Amino acid sequence: MTELTNEPSTRVTLSSADRVLFPESGETKGDLFAYYGRVADSILPHLRDRPFTMKRWREGLSGGSFFQKQAPKGIPKWIKTRQFVTHPREGGSRLVDFPLVNDRDALLWMVQMHCIDMNAWYSRVDKPDRPDFVLFDLDPPDEGDGFEQAIEVAHLIRELLDELALPGYLKTSGADGIHVVAPITRRSTFEDTYAFAEQASRLLESRHPGLVTTEWLKKKREGVLVDHRQNGWGKTIASAYSVRPKPGAPVSTPLRWDELRSGIKPGDFTMKVALDRVAKHGDLFAAVLEEPRPLAPAMRALAGLA
Repeated sequence: MTELTNEPSTRVTLSSADRVLFPESGETKGDLFAYYGRVADSILPHLRDRPFTMKRWREGLSGGSFFQKQAPKGIPKWIKTRQFVTHPREGGSRLVDFPLVNDRDALLWMVQMHCIDMNAWYSRVDKPDRPDFVLFDLDPPDEGDGFEQAIEVAHLIRELLDELALPGYLKTSGADGIHVVAPITRRSTFEDTYAFAEQASRLLESRHPGLVTTEWLKKKREGVLVDHRQNGWGKTIASAYSVRPKPGAPVSTPLRWDELRSGIKPGDFTMKVALDRVAKHGDLFAAVLEEPRPLAPAMRALAGLA
């Protein structure tokens, strides 16, 4: 069972603890700092040695956010960085020094720098071109029962992964959707994981028209988007146990499959609930790091189903 730590940081001083980051529900920067301090033992394995992108909310949700890949000036020397070439949308390339959130103080420093959610790569710095997992990112429609549809689709993904002899692990995205993660050995490329996720998503779309879609344009969609495009080099995912920038400060929370049933909502999983669950169950996402499977046999099996 994971033991939650709550020692004060010796290297990070929190300022503006009373600043309200979530104006609709009242959570403060101090609340966020306390939460991440307590959940550090569970979240850090999912962040460690992964290039980290800072998404900063200096004035809280009402003030908007900006992304910062380059480690900022003044970053403490005890926070490690690793340099990679990136390719901005506007073209060209540039070298970026990405911070690494490898310990509790680095995590708390990110909160001090107004990061609400913790966004890291799918791969680690020793093998940056080899992802640890395939992601199925479920984006429900805006209609009232959209999340109920996403629950149904998540179970369909699990059934398909079972057919392919790949394990699937589940967490709420913490925003509006669901993440299903299939851990893989670090031999496959991002091109492999993209192709696998696309083929699997399109197969589900053909099996369940009107419920599953791969259509990117929202105005053309019908059903739950299974977004294979999120599998790519340099993409980031809000880690398990990340607080998300939504009213109520919901947390991206790992669940058992039998818990994903009608009636639950992403907002049910608050910081308190997430901490209570870790204290009771440990890290339900630990297997994502501990039980990878080779992707190649699953790709061959999937080709046979098409």
